[in-house]
Amino acid sequence: MHKAAFTIGAVLNPFAYIASRWTPSPRTVRRAALAALVMSVVIVVTGGAVRLTGSGLGCDTWPKCTDDSLIVTQAQGFHGVIEFGNRMLTYVLCAAVGAIILAARSATPWRHSLTKLGWLQFALVMGNAVLGGITVLTGLNPYSVAGHFLLATSLITVTTITWHRTGEGDTDPRPRAPGPVRGLSRALVATTLVLIAAGTVVTGSGPHAGDSSEIRRMPFDWATTAHVHAVAAWLVCALAVAMWLLLRVADSPADTRARARDLLLVLLAQGAVGYVQFFTDLPEALVAAHMLGSCLVWISVLRVVLSLRERPVERTAPVQGDPQLSTV
Repeated sequence: MHKAAFTIGAVLNPFAYIASRWTPSPRTVRRAALAALVMSVVIVVTGGAVRLTGSGLGCDTWPKCTDDSLIVTQAQGFHGVIEFGNRMLTYVLCAAVGAIILAARSATPWRHSLTKLGWLQFALVMGNAVLGGITVLTGLNPYSVAGHFLLATSLITVTTITWHRTGEGDTDPRPRAPGPVRGLSRALVATTLVLIAAGTVVTGSGPHAGDSSEIRRMPFDWATTAHVHAVAAWLVCALAVAMWLLLRVADSPADTRARARDLLLVLLAQGAVGYVQFFTDLPEALVAAHMLGSCLVWISVLRVVLSLRERPVERTAPVQGDPQLSTV
């Protein structure tokens, strides 16, 4: 009777069942969080590859690949393989997200905050899968494509925060930088969001529609939107330089200054790629590199902002009779 009841409990609450038999180390939890972050970037880059190869409608319906087949068929050729392959990577992403949810639940003590962040990742993945289906069903509507990218950026936000939080405790955050620096960080985040949003407009009005057929584009002049995007990029660079200088003047922690330096390097590389692709008529390889750079810029900004506060790990006091007491 006991064994049967235990089996029913495992079915009804599998996470608790696994947690009772597996206790991952903090390093394992952190690696699981990093895997989810890496996959959230990979899915953006491969999604860009789908668009840049004109494979956006390689699978012409959703959730199936064709009306009669769940998977890609030989008749759909190269474009079908590219689109279907990107869809399959969603399952890899789900596995990575599931790993951090399970690792956070099984850790001792149970990291409730990480579990919530993991489930938020899962919700964003599912929401973006549905939005991706809507994008296909609407014939690659540029506004839907833009929303698809912005939701993917939201996922990168949550996975970055989750990865950072694995190295912290669950206490209330404490500032590590003076007020003016924290205020500047908020301006940096807001301007970077404008930069990313402007980038989706450049994409939506540009030549890479995602398929070889006639795809409706956003009704904006592409060169003008590209210039607006460039202005936003220069503002982000100016704020990043100001952040780096302020952190040095305020004698902030070394890791925070290092992250500000890394942000400047990433922005420099991203700006170089952006200008080269603009003056070379948007070659596909450089557009793909620019999409990767967009993800890395946003991650770098978040890492700078997150390093401006800390959550010390709580130390559990030893109880009476603990052998460690005799060594103190």
